[in-house]
Amino acid sequence: MHPIVFGIPNCDTVKKARVWLTEHGFQVSFHDFKKKGVPAAALQTWLTQLGWEKLLNRQGTTWRKLDADLKASVIDAASAAKIMSAHPSTIKRPVIVWPSGQITLGFVPDQWPG
Repeated sequence: MHPIVFGIPNCDTVKKARVWLTEHGFQVSFHDFKKKGVPAAALQTWLTQLGWEKLLNRQGTTWRKLDADLKASVIDAASAAKIMSAHPSTIKRPVIVWPSGQITLGFVPDQWPG
C-alpha cells in the first residue's frame, strides 16, 4: 500500500506535496478530481474524520465564484458535501489517504506519517 493523493493536478499545493513525497521515497497514487470526480464514500469519510469546516476551501477562486445563496446554504456536513461533490475545487487540497488509514489535509510534511 502507498499514499493516495487526491486533488487537481494544476494546484500548486498538490504539486508540492507530490514532489515532496516522491523525493522522500513514497510511491504515490494520484486521484484527479477533475477527471475522476470525488468518490462519494471517500468524501463521507473525510467529512467524518476532518470535519466539513476544515475540508471546505472558502478561500479559493471556485468558492468565491459561487452564487451567494448557494454559499449561504452550506450549514452542515450534508450541505457542504453537495457543494464539494458538484464543485471538487472547493475541497482543500491535497487530501492524502495513508496506508494506515490516516487522512491528512494540505501540505504539512511534519504531520505526515513516516
